[in-house]
Amino acid sequence: MTSIMSILMSKTIRILGVDPGYGRMGYGIIDCQGNKLKHIDNGVVETPSGDDFPDRLHFLYKNLTKIIKKYKPEVMAVEDLFFYKNSKTAIKVGQARGVIVLTGVVNHLQIMEFTPLQVKQAVACYGRAEKSQVQRMIKVILNLITVPKLDDAADALALAICASSNYKLHIC
Repeated sequence: MTSIMSILMSKTIRILGVDPGYGRMGYGIIDCQGNKLKHIDNGVVETPSGDDFPDRLHFLYKNLTKIIKKYKPEVMAVEDLFFYKNSKTAIKVGQARGVIVLTGVVNHLQIMEFTPLQVKQAVACYGRAEKSQVQRMIKVILNLITVPKLDDAADALALAICASSNYKLHIC
């Protein structure tokens, strides 16, 4: 008789990590099967800087919807906002994050939210790790040849990795 744990560990879960931003939104997609992680894709969506802010939010929505339709993830990991020196920037990033979360909900994804500290802890085993340490660990964990060129894409992959370990805890 097969145990429920072995069934859960054999199922492949596709996870979409999203690093929120209104000028540039990072995304990273991985497959998680048991303890194995496989890199699927990563990149950024850049909004046209000359567009009005509502149009930039709509651009994020349309492009994130395309990514979701193409890769069909089951889980979306999104960074929780923390501290921004500029409150105007924080508000705009918060609005972009709201659009991102809503896009996930509309597409029936399980939403998981993580602070930067939680992501660093999950990826580099140290909540105060430097960005370069996290990026090197992403490369190792996902067996990549190089670190993603843009920080936003690397951050999104780190979110997906964080979600994979938390998802396993959540279902057990």
